[in-house]
Amino acid sequence: MHSYMGDKIKVLKGLEAVRKRPGMYIGDTGVNGLHHMVYEVVDNAVDESMAGYCDHIKVTLSQYGSCIVEDNGRGIPVDIHPTEGIPAATVVLTILHAGGKFDQESYKVSGGLHGVGVSVVNALSIKLIMTIYRDGQIYRQEFEKGIATTPLEVVGTTKKRGTTIEFFPDPSIMEVVAFDSAILKRRFQEMAYLNNKITLEFHDQPAQIHESYHYQDGLKQFILDKQTTPLISEIIAFSAQVEGMEVEVALAYNESYEEQTFSFVNNIRTTEGGTHESGFKMGLSKALLNYIQESSSSREGASVIQEDVKEGLSAIISLKMLDPQFEGQTKAKLGSSFVRPIVAKLVYEKVAKYFEENPSIAKAVVQKVLLAARGREAAKKAREITRKKDALSVGTLPGKLADCQSKDPRESELYLVEGDSAGGSAKQGRDRTFQAILPLRGKILNVEKAHLGKILKSEEIKNMITAFGCGVGKEFNLEKLRYHKIIIMTDADVDGSHIQTLLMTFFFRHLKPLIEHGHVYIAQPPLYRFKKKKIERYLRDERELNHFLIEHGIDSMEIEGMGRNDLLDLLKTLSTYRSILQELAKRSVLIEVLRDLVEHRIEGLGFEAIAARLEGLFKGLGYRILTQQVSEQGAHFFVQTPLGLVEVGVDHALLQDPLFLEAKALFTRIQEIDMEALGMDALDFLDKVEQSAKTGAYIQRYKGLGEMNPDQLWETTMALENRALLRVCLEDEARADAAFNLLMGDEVEPRREYIHTHAKDVKHLDV
Repeated sequence: MHSYMGDKIKVLKGLEAVRKRPGMYIGDTGVNGLHHMVYEVVDNAVDESMAGYCDHIKVTLSQYGSCIVEDNGRGIPVDIHPTEGIPAATVVLTILHAGGKFDQESYKVSGGLHGVGVSVVNALSIKLIMTIYRDGQIYRQEFEKGIATTPLEVVGTTKKRGTTIEFFPDPSIMEVVAFDSAILKRRFQEMAYLNNKITLEFHDQPAQIHESYHYQDGLKQFILDKQTTPLISEIIAFSAQVEGMEVEVALAYNESYEEQTFSFVNNIRTTEGGTHESGFKMGLSKALLNYIQESSSSREGASVIQEDVKEGLSAIISLKMLDPQFEGQTKAKLGSSFVRPIVAKLVYEKVAKYFEENPSIAKAVVQKVLLAARGREAAKKAREITRKKDALSVGTLPGKLADCQSKDPRESELYLVEGDSAGGSAKQGRDRTFQAILPLRGKILNVEKAHLGKILKSEEIKNMITAFGCGVGKEFNLEKLRYHKIIIMTDADVDGSHIQTLLMTFFFRHLKPLIEHGHVYIAQPPLYRFKKKKIERYLRDERELNHFLIEHGIDSMEIEGMGRNDLLDLLKTLSTYRSILQELAKRSVLIEVLRDLVEHRIEGLGFEAIAARLEGLFKGLGYRILTQQVSEQGAHFFVQTPLGLVEVGVDHALLQDPLFLEAKALFTRIQEIDMEALGMDALDFLDKVEQSAKTGAYIQRYKGLGEMNPDQLWETTMALENRALLRVCLEDEARADAAFNLLMGDEVEPRREYIHTHAKDVKHLDV
């Protein structure tokens, strides 16, 4: 028996706790956590702005892998801390819960209330450099893994003021250390909308991205940029100082059926709303309902309730206040109860006055609300048709549903299957004890373009809602859900992907809690069947097929000085390397060019030198260069090859592409192995091994589930011990909302532009 004495109690000093349990401080050590580190540093600069001392923030992703955040605020204090006996700036960087945001004097309003931000970033960085411009002098201090490696020292004089933090994420803790420009740009743009006095510069040196965000109109511009098919010509916007709080609101109506309301407290996105958001909706509803009651022309039609006011609404509510009280550690919901009536009164007064002064806009909004009321009543009637007297009564369930025997939702599964043919196979192959099957005929209605009343008239959607048992809209009740796994199972083709997308749109728009609670899954039927003599295998994707071919093909190979496991590892690495090159080749670059760039040192070479290399390569391959253009931005060729005319482009975007960098890293690993024993080019040897496995084999690529007989479908896709399911998660609701709006909404031009931009990224194309 192990003893449990005092020596077993570990005391983590300084920032050791952060390095031991980073997820407690930044959420995770993946993509989200990495970017959270950037936000923590930038938030400090924004707090300086809200305090009135900073109007310019610059964020740079350096070519060395670091992030640099510069501001022109007051600069972190450098005097000796009265209790710690070291410079205050060092205290801020090395001690948790240390900062200027607790006394409510240095910062009246602040997003970072816990005082752990920059010290946590320091703890999770392999190196951090702090530079302070204050009182005419430049101060500098360096840290490694949260520990100061140099004293805070004066290194020069200056007329500037502010703070610069440069940090290098620690790869021994962070699973991801490559910053994503797209994620950061969205966040910085949002910050600039919310703080119209800030100019926020963003520079990504490797990707050659230079952007600046400044929005004089603030929230109005936020709404304008998010608006699609506007209903009214103006953005209704106002702000006020009320009882020590600064309240900013912007709202508009569009012709869609969805509500888009974003709320913030001290620049923190409150994804679950709170008292400020509910106060806004109370005030807006009161103003509209009063206007409808007082307008004789608007009295006819359906009775209006608060819910009708939200249809087609786009709104931003930004609150800046002292000492906000949030519900939970994530700051996702404001709990300060006194805020609700204050915001409600302000919104009511401002909107009511606006409607009085702009009757044409008021009339358009009222008509939209009345249409929403009629649609709500139609939806109510449609719901009554789908409602069951008893959630477990088989008599009221859809006729096409093959239900399971179990009545325990925790062990019950419902497969939504594309088509009657696949549905028939699934019904025959399933385990009737806990697996239910609901075949769907064709493509369901695109709910992004329809009102709930029309949606609930769709036979397929009614069948799903009835089968789920949890209702929809106001009548939704998660506890009545009949299956805790709802599994989408469609063909592995374009139509199957489209049906998946339509179903996901329906879940996201009308049954979002099912996603949030982890009840929605996507089945992963195999793409390939390999049969050779007595060997029969089902393989989920091309990567699994390639690896199986390697394992099967090397059985007849013997390489001197290389064991089977070493050879297997090498060939799988080569297979991944080849797949990355093939993916990059879609971007107007020949495989031969990519290999030359990856497998030879080109660091430090300009594009003229790279172009000279490629000229020699093309000549050696027997390709004829028709035209070429070389500049500081890249090298571009039109080359005549035996397969036809090919455009080849090499630029900064390619050389800094994550896939290109991953290919270089893989090749470095490949180089560590002595490949002379292979007797040929490594990728040619890989092809030889795969061809050996394919000789005499039958490889079938499944396009539809109906091609499988029931036993095959059970064995590959439905049996618990064999199947693979993807759980659908909601990591970023705003991004998901924007994606559904773009891809499934009424606006054609943005979708066309998106397809044009990303055409070369397509992985599976049915032609």
